[in-house]
Amino acid sequence: MSRVSLYIPLGVFAVIMGLGYIGFDLGARDELPSALINKPFPEFSARLLEDPDRAITRADLLGRPAMVNVWATWCPTCLSEHEELMRIARDTDIVIVGVNYKDRPAKALQWLAQYGNPYDWVLDDRDGLLGIEMGVYGAPETFLLNAAGEVVYKRVGDVNPRIWRDELEPRFRQLGVTQSATPESQNSP
Repeated sequence: MSRVSLYIPLGVFAVIMGLGYIGFDLGARDELPSALINKPFPEFSARLLEDPDRAITRADLLGRPAMVNVWATWCPTCLSEHEELMRIARDTDIVIVGVNYKDRPAKALQWLAQYGNPYDWVLDDRDGLLGIEMGVYGAPETFLLNAAGEVVYKRVGDVNPRIWRDELEPRFRQLGVTQSATPESQNSP
């Protein structure tokens, strides 16, 4: 066996590692593909968390842009983004729909009572079926819908002030939604 043949396995290993690095680049971990981009939000009928006798459907989301936020009490990142969602709800007129994903309703209601409720509607998705239709990987995930109910953007991970400023707010502006006048925004340049 020659010395060169000893280096063949090392070369093969290096090529495999190089292809793996290129193919599995983790530089955009928050940009998982979604089959829903530029397509209608899935048809659904989901009970409201706070009023289980009432159901919301896709038709209720039509007419103006909306943000659909998938969250759960078991999700620590959901708690870290919650303050920013509360600020967005307070400072804008954006429709925010929460999808309580694979969670216990009583626990979710307690969580909202403790931390506040930024949502116009909270959908009860305790079995995760709506999440499956939406192509949810986990929580939190946020979908932006245009007035026609089409998904124009999907964010995997938390919504924080930087994400709002750099990713979400510009997209809402493109959809014709502007921030409401608040003392903070009136003093901004």
